[in-house]
Amino acid sequence: MHPRLHVSEHPLVQHKIALLRDAETSTRDFRALSSEIAGVLAYEATRDLQLEDVEVTTPIKATVGRKVTGKKVGVVPILRAGVGMLDGVLAMIPVARVGFLGVYRDEETLQPVSYYEKLPKDLGERTMLILDPMLATGGSASFAATVCKERGARTVKLLSIIAAPEGVERMAADHPDVEVHVASLDECLNEHGYIVPGLGDAGDRLWGTR
Repeated sequence: MHPRLHVSEHPLVQHKIALLRDAETSTRDFRALSSEIAGVLAYEATRDLQLEDVEVTTPIKATVGRKVTGKKVGVVPILRAGVGMLDGVLAMIPVARVGFLGVYRDEETLQPVSYYEKLPKDLGERTMLILDPMLATGGSASFAATVCKERGARTVKLLSIIAAPEGVERMAADHPDVEVHVASLDECLNEHGYIVPGLGDAGDRLWGTR
């Protein structure tokens, strides 16, 4: 298993995951739940951000507060399903810079291929959060981490709502330095590459397509 895997045990996250899995959950609610879970994952993934003391004047007196310093944050959702996590992360970190990465799998080579890249220029100065709701085979997430590193990122973290052991193992093999934060670690992949028990196709359920 990945040496830097973090599975959220927060009761509210587990409650929302149960609702998210339900086949009867509406598109509207699925979007809202995905966003809310992503916000909690972002909260947990950024607990190591550095702080500095600053002087603050309250309505009562001057005091010392603490603000984030050091590295900034960048967010890269993998199109299209990763976009469903973006609002929740930005609600937690509104000053984060956002890039986008579009990836598809070549049906002959089975390798991930980038069809769209738009990333912040200063990745080396940022903690980069990759958003991919379903960590299945791990191909797209691993590819995204590689792209971020090639663009200069030194700190990369992956946020996924549901993960399969196969995807976690792929990330451990390809990127043992990348923290993986998930809301649930499921059983396995089935013969069609879907996570079991999973929640179906996240992109289709987010955007109401088939």
